[in-house]
Amino acid sequence: MHAFQEPVIDQVQSGMKVVDSDGQELGTVEFVKLGDPGAATTEGQESDPRPGVVPILADVFTDPEPDLPPALAARLVRTGFLKVDAKGLFSRDLYVTPDQVARIDGNVVHLSAGRGALAKES
Repeated sequence: MHAFQEPVIDQVQSGMKVVDSDGQELGTVEFVKLGDPGAATTEGQESDPRPGVVPILADVFTDPEPDLPPALAARLVRTGFLKVDAKGLFSRDLYVTPDQVARIDGNVVHLSAGRGALAKES
């Protein structure tokens, strides 16, 4: 029996082509951000130099990526994400979560979702 190995975003590199679940090319990977599952904890709040600011929110507001509403940005910081430089002159960049990566085939990242299911840059 062949063991199935789930794709992980740490196998993705900048410059790889990204296609959606219909095989449509969306663009190329601009960068990969690995997840930080502990980012949502309140541990260490007391020592934060910005009193009253939850560390994860401080990171979201000081780090320009992901450029999304705060709640969604915080989730992506925890899970990790790919930022896709979308094709097209007026296309906004896209964010892909690890669970939306179906497989990696050579230099192509195949998604399990269509373009409409992806978060778009603010």
